[in-house]
Amino acid sequence: MTNQPYLPVFELTRGAVVETVHYGAIAVVDATGRLVASYGDPNSVTYLRSSAKPIQALSFIENDGQEYYHLSLRELALICASHSGTDDHVAVLLGIHRKTGISESDLLCGTHPPLHKPTEQALRERGEKPTPNRHNCSGKHSGMLAYARMLGQPTADYINPQHPVQQVILKTFSEMSGLPVEKVAVGIDGCSAPNFAIPLYNTALAIARICDPENSLPPLSQKRAVACHKIVQAMTSNPDMVGGPNSFDTHLMTTTEGQILSKGGAEGYQVLGVMPGVVAAGSPGLGIAYKISDGDLKSHTHPVSDPRGQARPAVAIEILRQLGALSPLMLGSLLEYGPSFPLYNWRKLHVGEAHPCFQLELAHQSAIPDSADPSK
Repeated sequence: MTNQPYLPVFELTRGAVVETVHYGAIAVVDATGRLVASYGDPNSVTYLRSSAKPIQALSFIENDGQEYYHLSLRELALICASHSGTDDHVAVLLGIHRKTGISESDLLCGTHPPLHKPTEQALRERGEKPTPNRHNCSGKHSGMLAYARMLGQPTADYINPQHPVQQVILKTFSEMSGLPVEKVAVGIDGCSAPNFAIPLYNTALAIARICDPENSLPPLSQKRAVACHKIVQAMTSNPDMVGGPNSFDTHLMTTTEGQILSKGGAEGYQVLGVMPGVVAAGSPGLGIAYKISDGDLKSHTHPVSDPRGQARPAVAIEILRQLGALSPLMLGSLLEYGPSFPLYNWRKLHVGEAHPCFQLELAHQSAIPDSADPSK
């Protein structure tokens, strides 16, 4: 550990000179609360943004929301998603609306163009303006509205932090992350719903508990453990609903076939969950939370094939590689995301490299065997 909250994690070179450096902090935790590995300050406090969505959906699922509305796992995945606004996403969203009795006019997430550029272009050619259903957070908002209706609570102000639904979400978030409610900083997200800022360690703990609920300390209730399994199953079996055609989350979960949970958030935030037994026989499930301190903002405008602004996915691949959580075949299938890239100029001349520049610090008596640590 270090006194510096953020340390260099990803750098771009031009010739032999480092030209750009992204800073970050990383926490890797198991479900018992053990800090397995870290880099920078694992107690750095920052907002989860959309990485919070699986945890925000937990209380709805735990309290039988899926059974009450007869929702499919595909629909649950969309409630946990930052979808890209394709027609397929909207079709699944409309199914949620039919089952729950809510409508697009109830959504208070606002509007933005679809994140999927071909869909955005198709709307433009048809003369259609984006509506709330195309918003990447419309699934989360639909889940919150459905929860309010199930509890017999008002729906007009469902995103008010004092609304009963938001209070239950906050309580569950507090319990999963191991922090008292008063220690959770509450702000307003880009979609106008409440969002939470906590240490990276506590986020990683919450994700570890979702991925490995049977080994949680303190133990989770049976209903909560079942809900955790449903979230993992929904997201990993329907990765196309969680993101979309150009989404790192979608590609990573598709490639790893249920072994890794992935959910990104705005401003360079990311959570990853490694299922029990993936790193080695008998290894615990792991929660990973990290933050690229500058927000990695160029990733919003540059394509996947352009390494500028792709620090967050590359760092994800490198973390999982160092932990031994990705096979060589998986690493090969994910090469478009890194962890390293050649850099070319406009004439396609090779001018530099982009690559991770960190080594995880494994905790004493780490849950990761030496054979899985590339530094050994």
